[in-house]
Amino acid sequence: MDEKEFNKEWKDGEIVKYAKEYDENAFWEKLKKFGRKAGIKVCYAALLLYYVLKSPLTSGKDRAKIIGALGYFLLPIDIIPDFIPIAGYTDDLAALTWGVYCVIKSITPEVKANAAAKLHEWFGDFDEHLLDLFFEKHD
Repeated sequence: MDEKEFNKEWKDGEIVKYAKEYDENAFWEKLKKFGRKAGIKVCYAALLLYYVLKSPLTSGKDRAKIIGALGYFLLPIDIIPDFIPIAGYTDDLAALTWGVYCVIKSITPEVKANAAAKLHEWFGDFDEHLLDLFFEKHD
């Protein structure tokens, strides 16, 4: 898939077709293995989606969007391969950010706290203002 095709899918919300790629065990394996390389923002977006997905209050429509975004994140082959320094997770972050914005009203303080706690477990101390990037215009 080329970048133009990805952008169309992302804009049109067709990213849900990647749902078949989602697997909870693969999700945790990828985050644990590549989390430091991907960075805090990518990990935070993925964790927010994961914890919203686990909420019993999340609608089926939102679950489909989340699973699609997480499925894209898990794809072994991306538009921008993950092994490329700095740029490698850009497309993953775009898909995850799309997912976050789709379900932003379902991201509770508890979801944010769970995601931040996991980040502290993996990254130690960090500036938590980095996590505000998704919520600057929505809180």
